[in-house]
Amino acid sequence: MELDKILAISKKPGLYKLITQSRSGFIAESLLDQKRISVSISSNVSLLSEIAIYTLAEELPLKEVFFKIFEKEKGGQTSTSHKASKDDLEAYFFSVLPDFDEDRVYPSDIKKILNWYNILTKHQLLDFKSDASSSEEEE
Repeated sequence: MELDKILAISKKPGLYKLITQSRSGFIAESLLDQKRISVSISSNVSLLSEIAIYTLAEELPLKEVFFKIFEKEKGGQTSTSHKASKDDLEAYFFSVLPDFDEDRVYPSDIKKILNWYNILTKHQLLDFKSDASSSEEEE
């Protein structure tokens, strides 16, 4: 799984795959409708590989959070919709990540994480089997 090629662009729905760089920024392809857009350097863009979630002890990389959701859902879509109520979202997230810092992780963050997980799962961009097999080989 390469989260360093997956982007979240502020004020744009869904996730985008980095295609190439251009003079004024880069070209990205929407995972929702496969349309390509030009994104300016001045746009607020986040690589999923650079995002971490606050826990009471440390910051946990988003990839590890996705892995915990993947394990809970046995590789399928989330059992709780990203459109669920604040209480349902927090209850679900506590079942996945019991020590997340609820003072710094907002319901809007949880919505994004669940939505992103479902998009990546739908497009089969989460491949934890290869990660698991490579860690088993190292042991």
